[in-house]
Amino acid sequence: MSDASSYTLLGKINEPADLRVLSREDLPALSVELRRYLIETLARVGGHFAANLGTVELTLALHYVFDTPNDRLVWDVGHQAYPHKVLTGRRTRMETIRKHGGLHPFPSRNESEYDCFGTGHSSTSVSAAMGMAVAAKQTDCKRKVVAIIGDGGMTAGMAFEALNHLGSTDLDVLVIYNDNDMSISENVGALRNHSAQIMAGKRYLQATAEGKRHAERPKRWHLQQRTKPSDTSAVDGALFQSLGFDYYGPIDGHDLTSLVDHLHILADRPGPKLLHIATVKGKGFDPAEEAPITYHGVTGFDPVTGNMPKKAAAAKPYTQIFSEWLCEMAAVNPRLMAITPAMREGSGLVNFAKQYPDRYFDAAIAEQHAVTLGAGMAADGLHPVVAIYSTFLQRGYDQLIHDVAIQNLPVLFALDRGGLVGADGATHHGAFDHSFLRCIPNMVVMAPSDENECRRMLSTGMNIDGPSAVRYPRGNGPGAIVEPELKPLVVGKARIVRQSKGRRRPRVAILAFGAMVHPALEAADILDATVVDMRFIKPIDASMVLDMANENDLLVTVEDNVVMGGAGSAVNEIIVSQHQTTPVLNLGLPDHFVEHGGREQLLTELGLDSAGLLRRIQKRLRGKDLDLTDSGRDSNAMRS
Repeated sequence: MSDASSYTLLGKINEPADLRVLSREDLPALSVELRRYLIETLARVGGHFAANLGTVELTLALHYVFDTPNDRLVWDVGHQAYPHKVLTGRRTRMETIRKHGGLHPFPSRNESEYDCFGTGHSSTSVSAAMGMAVAAKQTDCKRKVVAIIGDGGMTAGMAFEALNHLGSTDLDVLVIYNDNDMSISENVGALRNHSAQIMAGKRYLQATAEGKRHAERPKRWHLQQRTKPSDTSAVDGALFQSLGFDYYGPIDGHDLTSLVDHLHILADRPGPKLLHIATVKGKGFDPAEEAPITYHGVTGFDPVTGNMPKKAAAAKPYTQIFSEWLCEMAAVNPRLMAITPAMREGSGLVNFAKQYPDRYFDAAIAEQHAVTLGAGMAADGLHPVVAIYSTFLQRGYDQLIHDVAIQNLPVLFALDRGGLVGADGATHHGAFDHSFLRCIPNMVVMAPSDENECRRMLSTGMNIDGPSAVRYPRGNGPGAIVEPELKPLVVGKARIVRQSKGRRRPRVAILAFGAMVHPALEAADILDATVVDMRFIKPIDASMVLDMANENDLLVTVEDNVVMGGAGSAVNEIIVSQHQTTPVLNLGLPDHFVEHGGREQLLTELGLDSAGLLRRIQKRLRGKDLDLTDSGRDSNAMRS
């Protein structure tokens, strides 16, 4: 842990009230210490990095000017909220961030009174801030409300819905538009182009060699300083002014004097207003400034050189399996198009974007649009692949039903990060997709147990004239040999991957879905149980389920999805509808939000590793009911 004594000013800041007793002249030195603290700490423990370096001065200025926690600071997404955590009493716990039982990776209402609104997904800040302003007005509470949103978050429809609504009111809300020309990847879209044009205006550039040197890199430009909000041209603020906002800026978001001056003045101005600031993602650490995508999230690095540890050779991540499949399938299928909502790197689309730029579409942080964009392509003869995290597809659920499924359009969803994702926690776990996908008519839903199955299921999806989803976990597969052919599966057919030798009674069959097949196999070796790789959540292989029910004394379903409404529920429905009496034990994620921690660590805690499965099955075989707090549910199929 970093020695607090080495931080002369920062070591004295235990809450924002301590910050506000400092003189304004102390703030630049404090910003240097805070940035150094973040670099040294995150070099050891990892976490979101570049975005936090970009908001050091902004965070100091906000807590210096506003009376937090009474005044509300609403952070969008939360990638950039580490300086906020440090200044609000959590500095000594920053070593625990994203670790099991440690600090939450994003703002969390359960963690601190200074985290007035929990987040993890983007573009919620303006809506939430408006709601808080309504509450303040309704209760006659004298407080200020500030929403801090980046240019990436501003690309989402929800942000503009909120701006449109807020701008029509007299509510006292300040929106900080933090413009660094970056989302996780480079920002895209017309709004980004408009902001770049504003930054390119000669009146904003320093007339120095440095300004000229960065003329091709608007995210690195340094802006002139202003001591008070100034009128801007109609072009500069036209978009936000047309939505009812008083627009100020752009100003340099790394100049504390300018920031504090602007915030003091704007805090006393009524109504909706927007301050446009320009920052540099990775500010103050040259490697992160030069490669903000690489340093968006880190597991560790050398705080002097920026060098990251080399990763040991391992089985391929599922994301890489998808990436390779996508390029190979595109070579033989000209109808294939790829869509991502601002997750080019995370979803494995970097190579595809380079090889097929005319068939690659980054929709920005706009999941609803991304899904319907795919529907429009499919309606006119293309076969789009929407590469999206499970947790982010939740944001496009109506479009999935209304625009894709009802029209039975051939859109393939490559659903990354299914199940528990680890350190990003409850906002990012793909815990619900089995449940929310299998209830949609026309959908085919698949979950691979290994890398080769993933490749074959993706090929299956391209072979289906309707909507389909392949749901795979974060991280590496078990190391299966990947066949070179683009060979589809028979839709709706499971496979037995371990057959019981029949020497033990009672006989057990484990019906496992996706990533749970391998821990099920390990438990089955001790139980001498049959293991079925179910492959399809929908259509589920009803014949296999009934065969297993007839041949065994207990069926166990295992999935890394919530038990309620999941794949296990589909098995229960078959058993009941066919008047079977074979008992079923459903194991999966619990009926509560799972917090952050290592994926394997969380699976162990929830009893979904091989030892946990073995223990819970043996407990059921002994005739004991499962503890109600357990993450599984013991369901006995009833006679109709």
